[in-house]
Amino acid sequence: MNLPNVIVDLTKAQNSFDSMAYANCFTENATVFDEGKNHNGKTEIQQWIKKANEEYQAVMKPVEYLAKEEVLKAEVSGNFPGSPIVLSYHFKLKDGLIESLKITG
Repeated sequence: MNLPNVIVDLTKAQNSFDSMAYANCFTENATVFDEGKNHNGKTEIQQWIKKANEEYQAVMKPVEYLAKEEVLKAEVSGNFPGSPIVLSYHFKLKDGLIESLKITG
């Protein structure tokens, strides 16, 4: 699967529970939408993923990438009901970083 470098980096950061490396994949003013909430800016994104990592210990395995739509489908498993589940990560990339991410089921 041919993934953009920043998505490879994001996956590595998620799977090693490195919230700082995860946040560094985003632009300064990026937004993440997950579980009905927006997280705005690198600091808020880092705090959100740190809390999620502690609570869910989720790891992701990319299964499909639709380059034209910038959508990654990944099998996510962890400490949460329904694990594992396939989630869709809808990206908007800018200058090699993630400008926005929306995670849907």
